[in-house]
Amino acid sequence: MSEIKTYHGACFCGAVQLKVTGEPEAMGYCHCEDCRHWSAGPVNAFTLWKPEAVEVVQGADMLGSYHRTPASLRQWCRSCGGHVLTDHPGMGLVDVYAAILPGLTFEPALHVHYQESVLHIVDGLPKMRDVPAEMGGTGETLDE
Repeated sequence: MSEIKTYHGACFCGAVQLKVTGEPEAMGYCHCEDCRHWSAGPVNAFTLWKPEAVEVVQGADMLGSYHRTPASLRQWCRSCGGHVLTDHPGMGLVDVYAAILPGLTFEPALHVHYQESVLHIVDGLPKMRDVPAEMGGTGETLDE
């Protein structure tokens, strides 16, 4: 019988702590303008989990949230401003930023929203125009 894995993460100051259980549904890189602005970087590394796999174990009262679109509820620590997670209700998944899960081996499988890319990455991974069809996108891929 295999053991269920648990990973722990925290915001920048540690006031908000979470744990995720099992394995992510997907891991990759997002190039959309919203993620780029939110992360203040040219690309955002994501890990997507089923909501029941994500638990805020400390500091839930310290989480601030912002709803720019109905597709994403972004949450951060109100003490340090550290980004923690984004709920994607339409996909039924929660993005826990790869950078805050130090124990998780990040194994990206694809790039999403690559048509908005400002940093082109040649790594052999599929480059999706938006997102895979099973996640509500076109499923169309672009050249590296």
